Amino acid sequence: MATNISFLLNGDKISYEIKDHWTLLHLLREEMGLIGTKEGCGNGECGACTVIVDKLAINSCLYLAIDADEKIIETIEGLASTDGTLHPLQQSFVDNGGIQCGFCSPGMIMSSKALLDENPKAGHEEIKHALAGNICRCTGYVQILDSVEAARDKGGQNE
Repeated sequence: MATNISFLLNGDKISYEIKDHWTLLHLLREEMGLIGTKEGCGNGECGACTVIVDKLAINSCLYLAIDADEKIIETIEGLASTDGTLHPLQQSFVDNGGIQCGFCSPGMIMSSKALLDENPKAGHEEIKHALAGNICRCTGYVQILDSVEAARDKGGQNE
């Protein structure tokens, strides 16, 4: 069965006809071509598919697309400015070595953004807790934490 949904995606109003069994991950990647959101495990364990829905970091592999109706969704594609200037979190990941192979980076950045949007002064343990659902295969956790803390310290995470 198909259903029409409407939502705000990276600031743009979207209407889309979906199949009721689609996940938000499927809609974003396979149907809309937003490949920054990755499928790692497919069962909510790795965090590679993390996006922000109504200010909360969620695993899009577990979130039904039909539940996105009337929601505000942010993906990694929506963070950089239209002129290509990286979001402060993205730039901090580049500057501090938080990106290694890059597979986990979109999920790490979106989880970090959700946290810092809610709590711009989040401490080290709060950052670790917010990223606990994200796995890095390259074991870059120290650099990832450093990247989030550097962005937090610059105060530019909400741009």
